[in-house]
Amino acid sequence: MTTIAIAGAGIIGLSTALTLADRGHDVTVYDAHPRSGASHHAGGMLAPVAEVVYQQDPLFPLMRAAAAWYPDLIALIGRYSALPTGYRTEGTLVVGADRADKAHLDELQDYQLAHGMEATRITTRAARALEPALSPAIAGAVRIDGDHQVQPRLITRALDDACAAAGVTFLAEDLHDVREAHADQVVIAAGLGAEQIGGWDNHLKLRPVYGDVVQLRVPEHQFPLVDRVIRGFVEDRAVYLIPRADRTLTIGATSREDGRAVPLAQGVHQLLRDAAEIVPGIEDCDFVEASCGARPGTPDDLPYLGRVSERVVVSTGYFRHGILLAALAARCGAEVVEKRRPSVDLKDTNPLRHRR
Repeated sequence: MTTIAIAGAGIIGLSTALTLADRGHDVTVYDAHPRSGASHHAGGMLAPVAEVVYQQDPLFPLMRAAAAWYPDLIALIGRYSALPTGYRTEGTLVVGADRADKAHLDELQDYQLAHGMEATRITTRAARALEPALSPAIAGAVRIDGDHQVQPRLITRALDDACAAAGVTFLAEDLHDVREAHADQVVIAAGLGAEQIGGWDNHLKLRPVYGDVVQLRVPEHQFPLVDRVIRGFVEDRAVYLIPRADRTLTIGATSREDGRAVPLAQGVHQLLRDAAEIVPGIEDCDFVEASCGARPGTPDDLPYLGRVSERVVVSTGYFRHGILLAALAARCGAEVVEKRRPSVDLKDTNPLRHRR
């Protein structure tokens, strides 16, 4: 049995902790404010196809592997906790608001198909048959059945509960130096805070990318407003709507690097306006919350996952894909800690690649 210290109690740290504890290790998690970082504000889409970004080919196999392993992570949580995770498998519809947005949608689908992904173009009539709340003015639609979702605030709470049941120790303090941890191995999974952890040759380059997110509640007479995740392009801007079983609806997300860690009126207005172009019925929903999260980005927008010394492993920088890639971080992170060959090639996620 190995003693392991994990810095960070977001979805990456918690899923890694649970995986290692389930394998019989003695795990301690350090975090003064657990479940309060990027995970708390995330949308929760498990979308290795819909969230493809042009010219980020090294990320694609990581996203596909994570999606394939997600049912295993959900099952692992369920072995230790009865709390819900919000895991849903209805799939995703991607729509274009006008003809120019349809052209964008067509180009994206061509790119997805060229990389071996499954995305099916359907008529707007077929899309509205699947989701009657869609605007009759939409110009194009693509169906992606393999993209799923979780509810981030639920899954992190369930992970926390599962970790406690699996014997993980929680310390309500941040780890500032790896030498402070009395453990055989240390995993740095503290999101943006990883850059500040000392005691090793830390050359991580992380930047906060802020995103405004809106939570609505669907009135009982309208529920369910939509059944699937709806992603849309409106005047070339991306917007998504994520339905939840608790009648809430998540709308997101803007992307900005202005250092302002609060939701902006302009961003909230833009999200609501664009979402209403796709699903007009949101205008009758109850407003619940606007929040802002900071995603940990790296210079090349690829995560940092790998061993940096005999004792230290880094797992951070997951940017826009932290919820999806948690399944990969948990499995491959545990394998790296145990000094075994990872289940996927991690050559592009070397945490030392931006070392000066």
